[in-house]
Amino acid sequence: MKVAIFGRYFNVTTPQSVETLFNFLESKGIDAYIETEFYKLIYKEPHNIKDYHKYKTFTELDESFSFLVSIGGDGTILRATMFVKDLGIPIIGINTGRLGFLATIQVDAIEEAIQNIIDGKYRISERSILTVETVPENEDIKSMNFALNEISVSRKNTTAMITIDTHLNDEFLNSYWSDGLIVSTPTGSTGYSLSCGGPVITPGALNFVLTPIAPHNLSARPLVIPDSTEIHLRVNGREKQHLISLDSRIATLDNGTLIKIKKADFKIKMIDLLNESFLATLRKKLLWGEDKRNSLK
Repeated sequence: MKVAIFGRYFNVTTPQSVETLFNFLESKGIDAYIETEFYKLIYKEPHNIKDYHKYKTFTELDESFSFLVSIGGDGTILRATMFVKDLGIPIIGINTGRLGFLATIQVDAIEEAIQNIIDGKYRISERSILTVETVPENEDIKSMNFALNEISVSRKNTTAMITIDTHLNDEFLNSYWSDGLIVSTPTGSTGYSLSCGGPVITPGALNFVLTPIAPHNLSARPLVIPDSTEIHLRVNGREKQHLISLDSRIATLDNGTLIKIKKADFKIKMIDLLNESFLATLRKKLLWGEDKRNSLK
């Protein structure tokens, strides 16, 4: 078995997570590869990882990897998709931050979780992906033109709202006058879209969501559409440029650029342990949010 390991940051729970994971993989004779930049980050930190200097590194993945372990939060998993791309390598996340919808393994359950994966005690959840192309082409997003959570357009260097002309399958829908517009997958429905008033959608739903960001027209509400829909956007405003973001990656586009968004022809595979589910995580998230609100009273 060949496993890829990816992370981005170190916080108070990261050292314990890294040590537990690496030492357990070593004890099972599993061939583990660490993403090069994460390897350098770990090297600078104090740790008790057995034979760390012998670990192999990677800058790219291939189909020989059994799965990828992301150490961090949901944002780290979004970055991990840049390595997995369309290779079909399943991803599972160790949560070293706050409660997440994607990174579900808690620090005290790492060994049990990895053992369950080794034993085949898991499900695969396939997540729809958004892809984008622009006319004219933009080099910053051309090579990595997909997103697991959402693709959004927003204003840049201005406090003035922008106008987003929106067509669905070549039929005009609306001109959103707002700070921006989010096109979200079911996976991303619990992220930025939810913060802007969008609905929660279960991961297996065959839908996308259009969620305006602070719209001027109060009748503009989130819209759920079939994921077979092709979305065309054009942005205009006082400034000559605007921003487009693909999950955490941002590029600048000239106003008037045609933005074509649709479902990608591949999916990202997430490993779901048998004792976890989206609804269970949603319940935990709701309870966590309620506890946070009560602590502030």
